[in-house]
Amino acid sequence: MRSTALTLTAAICAVSVAIAGQGRGGVPTAPAVDTVAPDIPGVVAGGTKVQLLKDGLNGTEGPITLSTFLENTGGTTGLAFDRQGRLFAAVVPWGSTKFSIIYPEAAKKGVIDNYDGKPFGRPNDLAVARDGGMYFSDSANAQPRPPEGPPLPAAFYYLPPGATKAIQLFTDVGFPNGVILSRDEKVLYLNNSAGEYLLAFDVQADGSLTNRRNFAKYEGVRTDAAGAVSSGADGLTIDAEGRLYVAASNGVQVFNSEGRHLGTIPTPRPPQNVAFAGRDKKTL
Repeated sequence: MRSTALTLTAAICAVSVAIAGQGRGGVPTAPAVDTVAPDIPGVVAGGTKVQLLKDGLNGTEGPITLSTFLENTGGTTGLAFDRQGRLFAAVVPWGSTKFSIIYPEAAKKGVIDNYDGKPFGRPNDLAVARDGGMYFSDSANAQPRPPEGPPLPAAFYYLPPGATKAIQLFTDVGFPNGVILSRDEKVLYLNNSAGEYLLAFDVQADGSLTNRRNFAKYEGVRTDAAGAVSSGADGLTIDAEGRLYVAASNGVQVFNSEGRHLGTIPTPRPPQNVAFAGRDKKTL
């Protein structure tokens, strides 16, 4: 899932997280245990406390700011504002997966809900470029399948400005998840929850992606007995220096603009997404 902040600073003065308070099947989890950040030069001072803001939630996704904006969002995951101030959302209520504009009221509408006539499996995250083009991930992992024909695979898409038909860019990433553009929009970053690497692509003038590469290797990647890889990499955000902050299974992993791991901020429970907010965008 994506976290958008247009005027990020290079330093974090405080670290706070909102995490879900129930396990699988609605079973309450153990109380969250406080954690503290390590020293990551230019990012956070060692010993900074990770503050628990809210517990007891059924799921936390797509943060943009720390206030209640809409209630009962119907399974909304990724969120992104465009240059007109419209709020785009990946919406996953059962049986009606789609990407929609959900704010302001006068602009509310569905944007896209299918590829070649087949419904998306599980809209996950999105990034809206300055020209209005939209990149989005469909993890296709949690939606009842239509009885007619094979379902869509997990895939990554591009919807050109003003278009009504998406372009399927690739289907060979096991679990495409959080997506974000660099601040100059020349590079697109994509998390793969079922892979070892944060991926990067060069963005072309027509919105297409080239030069796919393994940008950064996640820390703490797990492999099960069957050989399946899991990083838990979910949402991500970026700061003014081009550093990337990845919500992964072992906390918030921080990488510099060259893909080098700078450190990991531990969290009380595995985080789902991250965003900068507060005064001067200094709070993660």
